[in-house]
Amino acid sequence: MGNPRAFLTIDRKEAGYRPVHERIDDFSEVEQTLNSSDRRKQASRCMECGVPFCHWACPLGNKQPEWQELLFKGRWREAYLVLEQTCDFPEFTGRICPALCEKSCVLKLSADAPVTIRENEAAIIEAAFREGYIQPVSPVRNGKKVAVIGSGPAGLAAANQLNRKGYQVTVFEKDELPGGLLRFGIPNFKLSKAIIDRRIRLMKEEGIEFHVNTMAGKDILAKDIAKEYDAVCVAIGSEVPRDLPIEGRNLKGIHFALELLGQQNRLLEGIQIPPKNIINAKGKKVLVIGGGDTGSDCVGTANRHGAASVTQIEILPQPPAGHNPATPWPMYPQVLKTSSSHEEGCTRRWNLASCRFIGEKNILKGVEVEEVEWITPADGGRQIMKPTGKKEIIEADLVFLAMGFVHPEQEGLVKELKLATNDRKNIQVNETGYTETENIFACGDAATGASLVVTAMAGGRKTAAAIDKYLKKSSHHSLRSLVVSAHYVR
Repeated sequence: MGNPRAFLTIDRKEAGYRPVHERIDDFSEVEQTLNSSDRRKQASRCMECGVPFCHWACPLGNKQPEWQELLFKGRWREAYLVLEQTCDFPEFTGRICPALCEKSCVLKLSADAPVTIRENEAAIIEAAFREGYIQPVSPVRNGKKVAVIGSGPAGLAAANQLNRKGYQVTVFEKDELPGGLLRFGIPNFKLSKAIIDRRIRLMKEEGIEFHVNTMAGKDILAKDIAKEYDAVCVAIGSEVPRDLPIEGRNLKGIHFALELLGQQNRLLEGIQIPPKNIINAKGKKVLVIGGGDTGSDCVGTANRHGAASVTQIEILPQPPAGHNPATPWPMYPQVLKTSSSHEEGCTRRWNLASCRFIGEKNILKGVEVEEVEWITPADGGRQIMKPTGKKEIIEADLVFLAMGFVHPEQEGLVKELKLATNDRKNIQVNETGYTETENIFACGDAATGASLVVTAMAGGRKTAAAIDKYLKKSSHHSLRSLVVSAHYVR
């Protein structure tokens, strides 16, 4: 431990955001960075606890205390080497991870001032790219081929791990560019797409092939995948948004959140969108239904369009700021989160259920909402929502539905792959987490349902290890055995 008293003498210091008046007119990343000296001081605050809860809380199992000490000592290359052992893409998690590690940091639990782990992680990987620590590797090939269907965080992590193990990896992506949710779900002001492009270039240099505008099961048939590859990793995400089937749902002006976010990112990439399909909030009254991160991203995007007003509503109660006694550690803290987008201008309201969309000549004009109460049963069970009868109309020209996702939509593809291998067995998962009936694998949101980028990456790594284990003991290359993630939900 480099400085055992630093946590007593050095306060937590975040890099913060660019000024609102500056960032509101562009889609560049809003988060700033600290200089190297300040970053090292922040790393020195790590106490290297006997039981590092940060490591325990991280889905990837990052060794935070180890690389924090190396960073503090200015040993940037070594810090990177420790970090990359467990995290394939620190440049992604260092920007958009909710930092489960910081929620479990002892300094968070004791003094509400955790080590700036996420920012430190981003600083290490950026230094590694800047200083040339990261160079393409040339794995020794083992003669076996794996197809990865989907290039989101899970698919990219699986592809990266398998490639490093010597497999010839081909990634199939239905969209115009690789990245999945990273590319077309997360706004540029949170994750610059140049960061994704940099990583994809490196993966290509290391031998991974990417086929974009290629939907497995359509543009390339399942039987062709089954014939050509020794294993298949299904990492197609969870893209079925939760709908709001109330009166007036078909009015013009109501969109799913990812319709806005994906389109905006495509426009910034220079991808042509038919003018009649373009969603623009300039001068409009915008209502975002859903109080999570995706809703917040809609708020930030609408503000950059120049919306006349932006309101975000949530059906659940407003959580307390700072600490919530109802969700003590090690539970994830349900506390009030004010994002950079909220700071840019947004009216936030809670305990509101949407009753009906109101329109005129098939064009949206407003949403009728009703205030609700949440009642805790006497037995302490799950809270029950109770309508209060207090209704009002919120004027709106645009509504974005940001209420999460319902389930992975992968069953059809998996069935096609099974039929292509003449294997009609049901998918069953035993107590060890795997069952060998055919070599189709599932990972990320496609296996677990919608989750975090860091969780998807962890799933991709785990599935890559399972594929490697299977193929090493397989005596031939035909598609006759299946290994499915323990979290496969179908």
